[in-house]
Parts: sequence; C-alpha cells; structure tokens
Amino acid sequence: MLKLDATDKKLIYLLQKDSKQTTKQLSLQLDLSVTAVYERIKKLEKEDVIKKYVALIDRKKIDKSFLAFCHVKLIQHSREYLSVFEKEILKLEEVSECFHLAGDYDYLLKVYVRDMEEYREFMVNKLTTIKYIGSTQSSFTISEVKNTTEVKV
Repeated sequence: MLKLDATDKKLIYLLQKDSKQTTKQLSLQLDLSVTAVYERIKKLEKEDVIKKYVALIDRKKIDKSFLAFCHVKLIQHSREYLSVFEKEILKLEEVSECFHLAGDYDYLLKVYVRDMEEYREFMVNKLTTIKYIGSTQSSFTISEVKNTTEVKV
C-alpha cells in the first residue's frame, strides 16, 4: 500500500473538493512548485489512489430525481447465482450503485429514475426478470440529508 504523507492527503482533499483546479492553484495552496504538484498527482493516479475524474450532475435537471434503494435476496447464495445476478445488474443503467451485503439481504441497489411509475417499470420489466431473485424490498427517499463523494484521508 502506498504511504501517503500530509501533503498527499491535503492534495487529495483539495482535488475531492474541486478536481478542476489547475496545478498552479493547487501549488499555491500546498506551498509547492507546479511541477511538484503535477508529479504528486501523476503518482496518485499511477497508484490508483485517484481512480478517475467525474462531473457530478444535478439529478433534478436531468429528470432523474426519484431515488430508491432496493434490497435484493437471491433464492440461494451460490457462486453461480451471485455471478449471474452481478453480470445482469451491470447492464441496468438505472442502477448507479450495487453492493453485495452480509445480513438479511444479498444486495443493495441505488436506483435513480424519473418517478414512481418509472421505478415500477424498472422493477417489472428489468430487475425482476433477472434469474434467481427470491425477493426484493424497496425504500424511497423523502429528502437528501447528506450526499458526498469525499472520503476523509
């Protein structure tokens, strides 16, 4: 595992706040040369500490503000059933995140759609057509209290 020093951690923090900052802007905040900042960023990218850069979208402006969490239980917890489910879930564009869980349910899906009607269509025509699903349980968000992509380093 890569050993991060205090400067690396501050750089990661700054990039998580705004990854469009120039190396010049970052160098001023870190009291380093532009070249040193550039080299540190390249090292973090090479080591996969920084995996990619993305744009965060206002879901309301693209008509995908209905957020549902769906718990999925497979009929059996076998390698084949898990593999089939995971392969199929990757194809569903409505699913933004999928986690394999320990506990009562096997998976937790984070699903963005336009509204309840679109969620019903997703469930009936896409999710429940996947083989080996035993049951599902959905929860719908009322409001967003906290949503961040930042991870404390």
